[in-house]
Amino acid sequence: MIKAVHINKTFEDGHKVLDDISATFVTGKTNLIIGQSGSGKTVLLKSLVGLHKIDSGQIFYDDTCYSDLSFQEKKKVRQQVGMLFQGGALFDSFTVEENVKFPLDLFTNKAESEKLDIVNACLKRVNLINANKLYPSEISGGMTKRVAIARAIVVNPKYLFCDEPNSGLDPMTSIVIDNLIKEISEEYNITTIINTHDMNSVMEIGETIIFIYNGKKWWEGTKNDILHSDNKELNDFVFASSMAKRAKKNML
Repeated sequence: MIKAVHINKTFEDGHKVLDDISATFVTGKTNLIIGQSGSGKTVLLKSLVGLHKIDSGQIFYDDTCYSDLSFQEKKKVRQQVGMLFQGGALFDSFTVEENVKFPLDLFTNKAESEKLDIVNACLKRVNLINANKLYPSEISGGMTKRVAIARAIVVNPKYLFCDEPNSGLDPMTSIVIDNLIKEISEEYNITTIINTHDMNSVMEIGETIIFIYNGKKWWEGTKNDILHSDNKELNDFVFASSMAKRAKKNML
């Protein structure tokens, strides 16, 4: 579980981007943060993972108050965190195998043979066989995201953060990635938090959802609750997102 309690964040220009946000992200579930561009959802995700320092409030990783830890104490917690970046963020000069193995090289003292066994197990889990020696330039966008997922889970994390995991993918590949993230969250009992504006993802795997509007938590519920919501701002966002998705599909 990850819990945010009265989180506030203001940028140096005086713009308050997170305004008293509290939320609980459940273990073993796909927890989604949604909202339009500039709403604060990306800042919230980066604050939860520790990439942004919050002004006030508390962030708990299970029973540990992460926001109150020292740098060295936070470093230990981060070793239990997997991160799936927008675009995959693979190292171009590394092979698939080297990209997935990188966190093991960074955070563990395991023998090389043990690392390779773990890498191969993770690649198998994301349905990538015989791709070890390929470079990022030699694989598709969907394969890139699967390699990134394998890298994110290679250290057997307790917490997984996903920033726009379907960015740049076609609808069918997006569904594959969504379902893979959901399956892994359940299988390994990971606390997974996904930042997205993709309504297909929301309706496919949205088990717990918070909607951020102008820096505030404006609504929370499940994918089924969205269908019956009378929240005007949420409904406007859902409608606009659906229309944009339809227009993009018609252009393909």
